[in-house]
Amino acid sequence: MRNRVKRWLLLALLAVASVLFLHIYRVEAVLSVRWVPDRAALLFSQRKSLPQPITESFPDSTSPPYQLPLRTKGRYIVDQTGRRFKLASINWYGGSDELFVPGGLDTRHRDEIALAIRRMGFNSVRLPYSDEMVIENPVVENKTVAANPDLLGARALDVFIAVAEALTVQGIAVIVNNHITRATWCCGLDLCDTGWANDYLPKSICRVRQTEEEWIQHWKTVMSRVVNNSLVIGADLRNEVRGLWGTMPWKKWAAAAEKAGNALLKLNPNWLIIVGGTESNNDLSGVAKRPIMLAVPNRVVYEAHVYSWSGWGSIEGSYSRRSYESFARSMRKNWAYLLEGDVAPVWVGEFGAPDHPNKGDANYWANLVRFLKEVDADFGYWALNPRKVNRKKDEREMYSLVEDDWMTPVLDYRLKDLTEIMGDRS
Repeated sequence: MRNRVKRWLLLALLAVASVLFLHIYRVEAVLSVRWVPDRAALLFSQRKSLPQPITESFPDSTSPPYQLPLRTKGRYIVDQTGRRFKLASINWYGGSDELFVPGGLDTRHRDEIALAIRRMGFNSVRLPYSDEMVIENPVVENKTVAANPDLLGARALDVFIAVAEALTVQGIAVIVNNHITRATWCCGLDLCDTGWANDYLPKSICRVRQTEEEWIQHWKTVMSRVVNNSLVIGADLRNEVRGLWGTMPWKKWAAAAEKAGNALLKLNPNWLIIVGGTESNNDLSGVAKRPIMLAVPNRVVYEAHVYSWSGWGSIEGSYSRRSYESFARSMRKNWAYLLEGDVAPVWVGEFGAPDHPNKGDANYWANLVRFLKEVDADFGYWALNPRKVNRKKDEREMYSLVEDDWMTPVLDYRLKDLTEIMGDRS
């Protein structure tokens, strides 16, 4: 009798599992169908140029309309008169990757790329570096800076600083980002790069090892080079902290962030200190009970990342498949409560979508854009780069907003929506 009951239970479980699998398969099949652009997106793609950008940032590095330095006031970043400065950012990566060089310097002079960013309407750039770049600081390969002859024979940190300076000359604010420990594409399953320090792991596992103190020293090495550049406005302390398999406690990360933030504020008390959430920057819920407290007040900006695959592992699934109500509920739980409660600024420092999205991508994108407008959040799109910055040839970056010439904007649904968001910088 017992064996018969066990068999029936097993069969019932198999039946339920089969039904769930079939449901998931059908949902994923629908979401994987290529999205057809709507009329508004098609009309935007037929434009000959972008709309006139909103130049509400800094006309040049000597005469900004904002009175620097910036600070925080409740949920906003403001200047010294209390006027809001809304971060409308784009990520320009490469300094954190294996060639140690921000992308595009083989194709365009950095001044031209900075001008292209400004013409698209972005007022700020998130500029990532790796700890390995600071530790090794190698002479870069000439081919990586071929369009910048003055950088031939330069070391990686010199190139990084030259790019930051080119951006600020164009009036674009720069946020420096410690992206990863070992120079490579982030973020994989490498346990050595899941946090800011990895000295608790065996030497045989981590090719590049560092303690918390060494991580902070690397920060000081980079930021001491830009300490007098007023348009380098902040330090994004670490990209996508997650710990071993997503187990990083918020309290542990918060303590390290305070230590690093205070060390940097001793160099320059005017910098914004940007602290991402745990679980790959998804979760800032811990701030409610344990906020970041720095020696200099009004300097903390929190950061969230939101992608189509975020939200995986929950009952409601990834954001690509969620209704707007489910998506918005998750955003409020994870980070938007800080905005709606006028607690602190939150910068959505990474989000993005491919140039040829499927229905799941388009659903996520539409929900996110709607929510960004609803809560009026600061944002940073990933990414500018049309090509990955590594030793592989011709690896496209599907999330790019410029063509291979590093100048021509990709006029599709993404830039259409971003232009609308950038148009509201009240």
